[in-house]
Amino acid sequence: MSNNIKLIAFDLDGTLLDSVPDLAVAADQAVQALGFPAVSEEQVRDYVGNGADVLVGRALSQSMTIDPALDEALLVKARELFDDFYDKSGHKLSHLYPAVTETLAELKQAGFTLALVTNKPSKFVPEILAKHGIDKYFVDVLGGDAFPEKKPNPVALNWLMEKHNCQPEEMLMVGDSKNDILAAKNAGCAAFGLTYGYNHGEPIAASNPEFVADTIADLIDVVAVSA
Repeated sequence: MSNNIKLIAFDLDGTLLDSVPDLAVAADQAVQALGFPAVSEEQVRDYVGNGADVLVGRALSQSMTIDPALDEALLVKARELFDDFYDKSGHKLSHLYPAVTETLAELKQAGFTLALVTNKPSKFVPEILAKHGIDKYFVDVLGGDAFPEKKPNPVALNWLMEKHNCQPEEMLMVGDSKNDILAAKNAGCAAFGLTYGYNHGEPIAASNPEFVADTIADLIDVVAVSA
């Protein structure tokens, strides 16, 4: 093997799953319940990627920059409402991107260790993975509250490498946002960036991942080259 990849870590939202339709409904319900203006799915596509607290703060602010005048207690209440609405959504508007299931199945069968590293709150993740039939592919599932810091902090990737006795050159991070690419760089591993997800309107190539692809199916060729 020329580049030795053994462990592949995947982001969830915007990488494997288009979850924005459900997130947008929950965010809109939460802010309106508090008397704030409605937010659209288009807005929420830009607001996601940094965890639920940031999403809710941006929705209340109607901006990528959270209004510093927002009261802490209001933010806490908005997050509670958001979680409740999101939980009750049944995640029925979310769907896997093309080729996700086939790609995960092929990689697992080929002997790669697959892990999920998402900034989404942990409590929502198992149900979503099971609903879409992809829970069986991952040996580790790490939500945004698994560690004190979220991506782009590399703590989750470092934990995976230690657990699986992997060197940075043996791990690949697959994601759609700058946070995923920066987490990989901070952990010293390579990154595979997808062009279709949620990256606050910036092209993923601007973050300089080692690989850029329009479909997750290209991952097969990237790791096969190293096999």
